[in-house]
Amino acid sequence: MAQSVLTQTIHDNEKLEKSTQLEFADNKLLIDLCGEFDRNLAELENKFSIQIVRRGNLLDLIGDKFSAEKVGRVLIALYQRLESGKLVEFSDIDREIRFVLHGKKSSTDQMEMFSNGHFEIRTRKKTVEPRTKAQRDFVQSLTDNELAFGIGPAGTGKTYLAVAVGVSKFIAGEVDKIILSRPAVEAGEKLGYLPGDMKDKVDPYMQPLYDALNDFLPAKQLAKLIEEKTIEIAPLAFMRGRTLAHSYIVLDEAQNATSMQMKMFLTRLGEGSRMVITGDRSQIDLHKGAMSGLLDAESLLSKISTIGFNYFTSKDVVRHPLVATIIEAYESRNTK
Repeated sequence: MAQSVLTQTIHDNEKLEKSTQLEFADNKLLIDLCGEFDRNLAELENKFSIQIVRRGNLLDLIGDKFSAEKVGRVLIALYQRLESGKLVEFSDIDREIRFVLHGKKSSTDQMEMFSNGHFEIRTRKKTVEPRTKAQRDFVQSLTDNELAFGIGPAGTGKTYLAVAVGVSKFIAGEVDKIILSRPAVEAGEKLGYLPGDMKDKVDPYMQPLYDALNDFLPAKQLAKLIEEKTIEIAPLAFMRGRTLAHSYIVLDEAQNATSMQMKMFLTRLGEGSRMVITGDRSQIDLHKGAMSGLLDAESLLSKISTIGFNYFTSKDVVRHPLVATIIEAYESRNTK
């Protein structure tokens, strides 16, 4: 565990500057913490206008007292992540920075209640870990509820986590099938007629779902499961008239379903099944005047205690850090 020692130095201008010294027990983990060519330290220096000097297994944080304290919190949280056997990626650094800038506990503090590993989602190819409180609440909701909604901006892991949980439940034998669906709605552009058979026409709309599955299942196994229709990826319109029993069902981009489509989809839920609805209220591509089924369902169903509603914000973005900044800029304009 990292330990910090506070020291003081006086400069010629008699301004008191704080220098926080962090000592790390495992030098190998410290190397991973610093990153290749100390790029992780450089990122923190740029974000907080502070100097970080590495000496053996010590890090000196030189600069403004409050900035040094924030950087110290980020470094300790990341080091604890490494101690637990996990990697530190750029998105982890960005997440911890956002935690301290918004005055929240670090993600490692918030993870204490989940130390039994219950929230590690195991698939054939990788183990997926919810990285923010909202993501963990979402995974908990998928465990507790037969029907759950995940609502929030792009890049917050809604679809990725929903598919990961579905694959995990399928591997464990809790469900017999996985069914993934999306409305086939163009995102603000007219693409015209697409060549090929029906699969060729709809696959471009479904590609994000294929991408998620490819992360969790070996290619040959995935192809076999799709061929056997044990895993189905189909447009929302193909769900009409079906009863989906003993299945794990995901409707992605639900903001682009109409109210009638949403009602049709929700009433497909059969015995032994679980259903997940994900969407982003800020990216509705329906024709002007059409009511979004996601907004309609949220209004009608949010007070039903057995249905889970989970919300994400820009603070939960796990893509490139710039994505969170872009989302915050748009949200700020919309609230003015």
